[in-house]
Amino acid sequence: MDPKYIKAKLVNLPHQPGSYQMKDKNGEIIYVGKAKDLHSRVNQYFTGAHDFKTTRMVSNIEDFDFIVTKTEKEALVLEINLIKKYRPKYNIQFIDDSSYPYIKLTREKYPRLMIARDTKKDRKARYFGPFPDAGAARLTAKVLQSVYPFRRCNTMHDRVCLYYHLGQCLGPCEKDIDPAEYEAMAEKVTRFMNGDTAEIEGQLEEKMMAASEAMKFEEAGEYRDMLQSIRTVIDKQNIEKDNRGSRDVFAWYADKGYLAITGFLVRNGVLLNKEFRLKPLYSDAAEEFTSFLLQYYEEHPSARELVVPRELEISALQDVLEMPLFQPQKGYRMKLIEMCVENAKKQLELKFNVMETQQGKTDEAVDELSRFAGCPMNRVELFDNSHTSGQFTVAACVVYEDGQPVRKDYRLYRLHTANDDTASMREVVYRRYFRLVKESGHMPDGILVDGGWTQIEAARDIIDSLGLTETIKIMGLVKDDHHNTRALMDTDGNILDISKDSALFFLLTRMQDEVHRAAITYHRKLRSKAQTKSVLDDVEGVGPKRKKQLLKSFGSLTKLRQATVEEIAQVIPQKAAENVYRVLHDQPDTAEE
Repeated sequence: MDPKYIKAKLVNLPHQPGSYQMKDKNGEIIYVGKAKDLHSRVNQYFTGAHDFKTTRMVSNIEDFDFIVTKTEKEALVLEINLIKKYRPKYNIQFIDDSSYPYIKLTREKYPRLMIARDTKKDRKARYFGPFPDAGAARLTAKVLQSVYPFRRCNTMHDRVCLYYHLGQCLGPCEKDIDPAEYEAMAEKVTRFMNGDTAEIEGQLEEKMMAASEAMKFEEAGEYRDMLQSIRTVIDKQNIEKDNRGSRDVFAWYADKGYLAITGFLVRNGVLLNKEFRLKPLYSDAAEEFTSFLLQYYEEHPSARELVVPRELEISALQDVLEMPLFQPQKGYRMKLIEMCVENAKKQLELKFNVMETQQGKTDEAVDELSRFAGCPMNRVELFDNSHTSGQFTVAACVVYEDGQPVRKDYRLYRLHTANDDTASMREVVYRRYFRLVKESGHMPDGILVDGGWTQIEAARDIIDSLGLTETIKIMGLVKDDHHNTRALMDTDGNILDISKDSALFFLLTRMQDEVHRAAITYHRKLRSKAQTKSVLDDVEGVGPKRKKQLLKSFGSLTKLRQATVEEIAQVIPQKAAENVYRVLHDQPDTAEE
């Protein structure tokens, strides 16, 4: 960081709302924020004392940019869009890969009923939920699909399927169904999801008794199980009833440089305490809480109302979120806010020590690796390859930044080399860094190769040829007899022993396991795909549709092999039929000779 350059930029920042973007030495955005007053907010980072985590972030800032907006609302929207686009490492990323299951009723001509988590992809559909777990959602969907014959197939076929004959589909593929019939079923589903289960229970009981009287005991048992499923689902969902409507309630608690957020999702009187986030805090707690809400509702459906603490400034938030916001001062909603805050506080106290210890160990490991290398090793890339007797040779590159995996930067390679590990290392290192040089990509501080001196030498030759010797440090993971990392080797062949009790040892072990997992998973995927590949996949002029026609007409590959060209040409065009016959009988292509 050039202090004079930064100071000059800080002085000239406007006193207007907008978004600011902090950048590291590679020009990569590492933090995005928004401000009512850009001048005041950005200057705060470079003046006064901060906690350890914020100080560490500021130490990585080499430059910053800003975008002025007309209003705070525009700044808020811009901030979230930039976080989504760049995923800066110091921004609090609240959205994880998990989401609640919902029952989804599509608004197609012939609707379908299914379990879904894509609550933002189909805005026309009706969503019921969320459910506490996938099991409760599956039980509910099974009951509803058994009673109400919505369409079951994703793609309309030419004829009715088994579900029609079982009475679980109206058969719109062949029958002309009145849309009003589907709408009537949709209303019944809505009533059921609102807690009115009497109609469905009555229908199932009637069917169970009829099947029992007809001595169809297995069928009667299925209806009995469905009745029990309904009661199980109802029991699971009605853990804590308040009978006061549907709403989302979110609040936060900040302490010791961390932010804890708790959310209660109340649906039709059902209280679900399933949302909790605990993250390091790099900015104002209220601003990060606002960022969380916007990220959360990018992935989840809006609630009938959103309840938040009264100390939160909501003017811009109210303009962005498509739902009414409440900031209670007393009454039932205020009790829910107090419960959220208390839960956030307790969860922070419970998890803080573990998270702080883990983060401290990781920081210690990165510092130790940097000491061994003699240079910063904040961003490290590891390589490993996998093959089976020279077949399906692949390599994986995994990326760690500040001791944490950066999965969006992982890369997988299908290699042209066979069972030569050194040649494989040369190929993957060349392909990786030739592309980064060509595209001016983000270079790592160092490379860790999974092997000894020969692998280091192979990587070094490629790095030298690309002119990156002064940019990238190369080190190798030295293994013991059990293939566990015991030491590091530098480019001079020196062995640097690592204590098995050190934080670095455990970090390197995690890294080694991760790169091996990535490589072997990709290798197995390619091998499995090859094992299920059909000989018809390589026939010129035969795509998935013609392949399906052939197998449908002849019944099997064996019978197709017994057919003449003329017989095959009755199903697909003559030229394609000749190609199929030639491939199946291992005849050479005369056009290529």
